Amino acid sequence: MAAEIPLVSTGRLEAFSDGVIAVAITLLVLDIHVPTPPLGRGTTLGHELARHWPGYAAYATSFLTIGIIWVNHHVMIGRLREADRTILFLNLLLLMSIAILPFATSLMAAYLRESSGQHLAAAIYSGAFLVMAVLFASLNAHILLAKHQKLTRPLPLERRRQILKRTFAGVLPYVIATALATVSSYATLIICAAIAVFYAFPIGSGGAEPSN
Repeated sequence: MAAEIPLVSTGRLEAFSDGVIAVAITLLVLDIHVPTPPLGRGTTLGHELARHWPGYAAYATSFLTIGIIWVNHHVMIGRLREADRTILFLNLLLLMSIAILPFATSLMAAYLRESSGQHLAAAIYSGAFLVMAVLFASLNAHILLAKHQKLTRPLPLERRRQILKRTFAGVLPYVIATALATVSSYATLIICAAIAVFYAFPIGSGGAEPSN
């Protein structure tokens, strides 16, 4: 029988999460390669850099997405006074989905313009974001609905539902992006980038708190 995990401070949970997210966002840059000299005849450095644009596009989309996850994760956990066993394990699953994003990004960058394998690579790329979005939404829903009594300050039910509505708003577009991967890997990349831009803006107007 597993030992009961006592309530822990949110500071410790955030510190561990920040470490995992920092490693994931750092690993992204390792897939950006510098063209190796000497270049071929008639080939310029600018041409070689332009040829690797899929890697830059996938990197920018993933970096922005993980960065926004970090911001919204901070807001989500910041609402809590303390974390219990369920919150800790849901958070671990979320971190596991974030940690796989560098692999999915590398796969997308390598196969985006290929004539074979590009659709599967795009499906894995958007599918990784989809899993992450579902796990983030699940943790947020658990905190705001099942554990709302652990919030640092009470939030009206209407406000909590508003936050969750925005949280779940990204799930369907990721489903569409994954389905479209069988048709166009470029469409998948564009949708994933658009979702990142959507979540970069806060709820409402007047600088309201950002909430994924």
